[in-house]
Amino acid sequence: MSKPSTIDERQAPSGVPAAKFALWALGFRPFYLLASIFAALSIPLWIAQYAGYLPAALAHSPAWHGHEMLFGYTLAVIVGFLFTASRNWTGQPTPSGAALLAFALLWVAGRVLMLTPYAMAAAIANAALPVAAAIALAIPLWKSRNQRNYFFVPLLMLLGAAVLAMHLSWLGLLVWPERASLLVGLDMVLFIIAVMGGRVIPMFTNNGIPGTLATRHPLIEKLALGSVLLLLVADVLPAPAALITIIALTAALAHAARLYLWQPWRTLRTPLVWVLHAAYAWIVVYLVLRASAALGLVAEALALHALTIGAIGGMTLGMMTRTARGHTGRPLVADRYEIAAFVLVLCAALIRVFGGMIFPDAYLGTLIGSGICWSLAFTLYAIRYWPVLSRARLDGKPG
Repeated sequence: MSKPSTIDERQAPSGVPAAKFALWALGFRPFYLLASIFAALSIPLWIAQYAGYLPAALAHSPAWHGHEMLFGYTLAVIVGFLFTASRNWTGQPTPSGAALLAFALLWVAGRVLMLTPYAMAAAIANAALPVAAAIALAIPLWKSRNQRNYFFVPLLMLLGAAVLAMHLSWLGLLVWPERASLLVGLDMVLFIIAVMGGRVIPMFTNNGIPGTLATRHPLIEKLALGSVLLLLVADVLPAPAALITIIALTAALAHAARLYLWQPWRTLRTPLVWVLHAAYAWIVVYLVLRASAALGLVAEALALHALTIGAIGGMTLGMMTRTARGHTGRPLVADRYEIAAFVLVLCAALIRVFGGMIFPDAYLGTLIGSGICWSLAFTLYAIRYWPVLSRARLDGKPG
């Protein structure tokens, strides 16, 4: 295994102001930090609420938890990533300084308002963030004519529509099941992961592991992405269970074939790469379980947590680590704390999904065990990356 590196600030070259405050320099900095702190704290709070130790939040239902992990945690990571990546894609400026602070405050407002009786204000704040982010992203993409990434703009808009529909259904202003908003939102996030995973995982694999020939097959690429879009349409309609089963199983086969072409077995000595492969494998697990749930063979919650904890949790944590290291001038090698975080989030998925499947009578126990692993993983990230995200790059470059 490669020797773990350190993220000690003493790596800074002579003359570089490593302690300079830089939290508002680029999108990934505040949003990764806020997302990790929120991920670490919100799950224990939700478990306490679920167990009856805290009063119900705004939604007065378990959907509060799903709303916050999707439109709170996950959206924060997506916005931070896109604001950062689009600057590289386009060579154009993205929100920084006061503008980036305003975006972060809007996200914080959404989280706080979800715990208050101010339901309409919560709806406005939570729907405004993805819409505002879409506009901020559209400007550099349009100026540079970066057509390859235009699709992120309507996806963010659709996420805004999904969260608004969820709030309006809670307010009694729209006849729309909250489950549909969550499924549609998760389908859109799954599509984003499938697109970005297809771009970066083979590249990171080949760059990080000499001799690896991770490849992409055009037909498999079309099937993998197209089947996710079909699942999105099926969830919007909603489609009959039999059709969802066919789509989900087709998607599972396509994504399994895609992952096989990336040669995941060659990544075991490279944690920054294997965490992405492991997270992607959870997409296959999710799709198989989603088909099984449509047939009534397993609980739908188990399938959804394969996606949310295993795929989304693992992929976001892996990308937050890699991009934070890369964009702050640090070596692209995980240290023991980061590896521990990767293992903990994957254990959280195993306990929540397969523990819940094997030990249905110990549901609360598996929920608590999974929550502890998840919270520890993101606590480690928040503690380790606070100095990284808040201080200037080690190489003196902007960003």
